[in-house]
This record gives sequence, structure tokens and C-alpha cells, in this order.
Amino acid sequence: MTTNLLCVGACYLDTILSVSHYPEEDAKLRASNLQVRRGGNCPNTLEVFQQLIQYGPGDHQSVRVRPYLVTCLPSRNAAATKQILASFGVDTPIDFSHCIFRTESEQPASSYIIRSSATSSRTIVNYNELAEMSFREFVAAAENIEREDAWFHFEGRIPATTLECIQWLRRSKPEARVSVEVEKPGREGLEELVAEADAVFFSRSWAESKLYSNAEECLHAQSAKARKGAHLFCTWGSQGAASLSPGGKTVSCSATQPGQTIHVVE
Repeated sequence: MTTNLLCVGACYLDTILSVSHYPEEDAKLRASNLQVRRGGNCPNTLEVFQQLIQYGPGDHQSVRVRPYLVTCLPSRNAAATKQILASFGVDTPIDFSHCIFRTESEQPASSYIIRSSATSSRTIVNYNELAEMSFREFVAAAENIEREDAWFHFEGRIPATTLECIQWLRRSKPEARVSVEVEKPGREGLEELVAEADAVFFSRSWAESKLYSNAEECLHAQSAKARKGAHLFCTWGSQGAASLSPGGKTVSCSATQPGQTIHVVE
């Protein structure tokens, strides 16, 4: 049986400026490097996922997982849309047929990232003129998925809409599995999603905003609010990540191997 994996979230074009130090206000500073690349939680998840799948020539039909990206993009003919879709590669297994194209827009959601060599910090400024996905648009995309095993992963971007989508899935596709990201501190409605999902991914920044001092503390506290049988995960930056199984077993792992260095944007 084929599992349909639908990742629902925003897609960005990131412009990354590498500088020696973070500039003072109203100052001028020369960047040492510039990169423009596709970003966004769900697109990045699918980028990693497609690298984990091994394909033989012409073997897409035999793959047991069929990944989809459900995101809002500019018009189909916009240069940015073509750049974003092409960035996944010619032979990508990802299906883009359920993307939502904003015909009146030419500009994508964009992030401008200043990366400081002095402190390894990153400062991010976002801009997005695209209208967010509506509940009705999600239903239109989800209804077209064949009645096979399905997994829906939500960025948790607009909690009220995400909750409505999950509740619709529970009614219309009761066998579907649902996962959600609880990431941005101060975003109202995220905790309501914890009770609805089969798997929840918490961020360190959100956990710290709730006064949890480590990943394990966050997971055990949130397990009381989670759906029965849910798997919980919490990332903790350079300290790695932890998971909590439905049976109460906690597993932790480090972020890097000894001697390994990873830049925060990469």
C-alpha cells in the first residue's frame, strides 16, 4: 500500500547575506557572500525526505511513500514559482499538483537572513504578500487524494485554520494520521493542536516560552494534553532533540558528532 504524505505549510525564497558582524543601525556593510535558495519548514522537510528515498530509473511507481507539497505560491508562470519548483530537481518524487497558486501575485513569500561570522547568529526579516491557505482550499486539495493510507503534516502556521483542517480529517478521513509543528512562541491556538495530532514537534523557543528548561520536561508536561497514543518530539538547538513514545519512553540524541560543526542556516 502506498502512503500519501502531504506537507502543508509556507514556502519561502531565502536571501542569505554573510557578514563579518551584525551591522549597526543606519550603517553600511559589505557582505562576503550571498545565497538565494528555497526555504520554509515543509519544503525543507520534503527536501530531506526525498534524499532519504532511493529511486531506480523510472521506479517512481513502486515507491511506497508518495510526497506532496501543499503550499501557497505566486502565479504558475511567475519566475519565482518556476525557480521554487525547479529547486527540488528534475527527478523529484514530490507532487506539486495540490499547490495553491495566487494568480494575482508575482512575488513569493521571502526571507532575508543576515548571518554574522563573529557570533554565528542569524537575523531574519520575513515578507509575505500571499494570502494564507483557507480551510476550503485545504479541503479541495485533500479531497482529491485517493482513498489510500495518508499522513498529513501541518506547519501549524495559522492555528485556527489548522485545527479546522484536522477536525475535518478526523471526520472525513478517520484513518489518516496527522502531525503538527508547535514552533512560534506567542502564537495563540498552538496548544489546542497538541490534543488533535498523532505526532507533535515542539521547538525549543516555544518550550522556553512556556518555562520548560529542557526538551524532556516539555515532552512529559505536554503528554498530559496530547492525544492518546501520540508521539511527541522536541528539538533543543545544539543540545539535540528528544522524543516521547506513547508508552512513556524517552529517547534523546545529540545534534552533532564529536568535532562536527553545523551552521544554523545550513
